Amino acid sequence: MRRGSWKFRILIGLAIVAFAFIRRCSNQTENPYTGRVQNISMTTQEEIQIGLAHAPTMAEQHGGLHPDNTVQAYVDAIGKKLVQSTIAKESPYPYDFHVLADDRTVNAFALPGGQIFITYALLSRLQNEDQVAGVLGHEIGHVLGKHSAERIAESQYWQTLSQGAQVGADAGGLVTGIGQNTLLKNGRDDELESDNLGVLFMIRAGYDPYAMIEVMKILKAAAGPNRAPEFQNTHPDPDNRIEKIEEAIKEYEAA
Repeated sequence: MRRGSWKFRILIGLAIVAFAFIRRCSNQTENPYTGRVQNISMTTQEEIQIGLAHAPTMAEQHGGLHPDNTVQAYVDAIGKKLVQSTIAKESPYPYDFHVLADDRTVNAFALPGGQIFITYALLSRLQNEDQVAGVLGHEIGHVLGKHSAERIAESQYWQTLSQGAQVGADAGGLVTGIGQNTLLKNGRDDELESDNLGVLFMIRAGYDPYAMIEVMKILKAAAGPNRAPEFQNTHPDPDNRIEKIEEAIKEYEAA
C-alpha cells in the first residue's frame, strides 16, 4: 500500500470516528420520566412505530397470542391499573399488553413504544395479581426508561466507530467487541432500573411490592439447577436483583 493512500485512509477513518462522537453528543437528552441523560437517536413516535411494526413478529415467534380471552382480559386489567396509577399515564405511549401462547419459554419483554409481552409459561407460574403486576410494572419501566431506543442508538454509535476503525487501521473487530460488551453491561443496568421503577409503580397502584421478590424466586426456580433460562441471558441474577428490590421498597415506603 502506498504511503499517501495509507494516510488518506487514516484521515477518512478519523473523520468517521469524529462524526460518530459528535452525533452521539448531539443526541444526549434527559429522560423526562427517570431524569437520566441518555443517547437517544429517534423520536417518541418512531419508538411507537417500531414497536407496532415488530409486535406481530414477536407474537408469531412465540406461537401467537393466547386464545383465552379471559386470560388476556386479566392481564389487560392489571396493566391498565399500573398505567393509570403512575407516571406512565402521562407518557404518549399506547400501552398494549399481550399474552403469548408459548407455554415453555418463561419470559416477559417490552418493545419500544409500549408493546408489552408475557408468555403463558411465565403467567401460569405466577400465583397472584400482585406478582403479575410486578412483571408488568418491570416491563413498563423498560418503556419509560427508553431502554430499547437507547440500545439502538448505542448500537449505531459502535457500528459507526467500527467502520471508522476498519477504514483507518483495520481494527474494527476490536472496537465492535468493546461495543458489544458495553451494550451487555448497560442492558443489565437497564434491568435494575426497571426493577426499581416496577417497585414504585406497584406501590402507587396499590400492589404489594414484596411480590416482585417472589417473582424473582419463581424465575430462579424456573431456571433449574443446571441451565440458564432465556431471561438470564440479559438479566442480572435473580438473587442480585432481590437485594436491589429490597432497597427500592425501603426507599419508596419511607418517602
